[in-house]
Amino acid sequence: MSHEPSPSAAGLKTRLDLLYRRYGATFLDTDPICFPRRHADRQDQEVIGLVAACLAYGRVAQIKNSVERVARVLGPRPARFLSRSDPGRDRRLLRGFVHRFNDARDVGLLLHYVRQMLQECGSIEAFFLKGYSDRQGDIGPALASFATRTLALDCSPWYPSGVLPAPARVRFFLPSPGDGSTCKRLNLFLRWMVRPDDGVDMGLWNGVPPSKLVIPLDTHVSRISSHLGLTARRTVDWKMAIEVTSRLRELDPDDPVKYDFALCRLGILEGCPRHRDPARCGLCELRMATGLPSLS
Repeated sequence: MSHEPSPSAAGLKTRLDLLYRRYGATFLDTDPICFPRRHADRQDQEVIGLVAACLAYGRVAQIKNSVERVARVLGPRPARFLSRSDPGRDRRLLRGFVHRFNDARDVGLLLHYVRQMLQECGSIEAFFLKGYSDRQGDIGPALASFATRTLALDCSPWYPSGVLPAPARVRFFLPSPGDGSTCKRLNLFLRWMVRPDDGVDMGLWNGVPPSKLVIPLDTHVSRISSHLGLTARRTVDWKMAIEVTSRLRELDPDDPVKYDFALCRLGILEGCPRHRDPARCGLCELRMATGLPSLS
């Protein structure tokens, strides 16, 4: 079966490839990927990468301030810090931490979960791969398994009953596709870990092929995807993420989420409008490349 894109898709691919090259490593400081990029050790990159991805909601400056606060607690060797298990110490060092509606308990428990992953499997990747199979069409079932198994780990240092309450806000860090969530932050973490090192993503994991990834769908990427005709859905959910990824897979079957960083920069830095504006969107090279009708 040919994987050659249609003429309209080929035009969009050409424009997206230009955008991908424009928004490369020089834009790292606009994204929380800059935090794992600070480290040389693979385990440290995984640990701070998962923390940074879980906190990647809200304004960029707020995200970076919050991740920086946790990074200072973890120090230069985050994995080593976690290996010296002391939830009481973590509670003290994280006292007063707040990132929107998540607080010190949520981040402390997340770190406790990561500590257990490392103790049990040696790496976050190895823990993740316990729920992954090459027979799966995309990363969705493995993500669901990862979330379920993580939330089943010991939580007693933070919830003495040993039972994680249903309203516990740490669950926000670990959503499941089965609940309809886009799983934006976990998909973001996977993109960082799985995609080849291109100066932005890091290519640390070998057990998951990039072709299985699903786009980390946030407000910017979902809006731009809608403008480009990559999705007809109105609800930003897992089904929309799958639809957008499927369309991008037509452009690059082996690496469908390669354009995510660039599309997100387009929304954050260039202000792609929330609602279609004939004066601005009519001149958009990406939109013209799709062959969609003029907005004027």
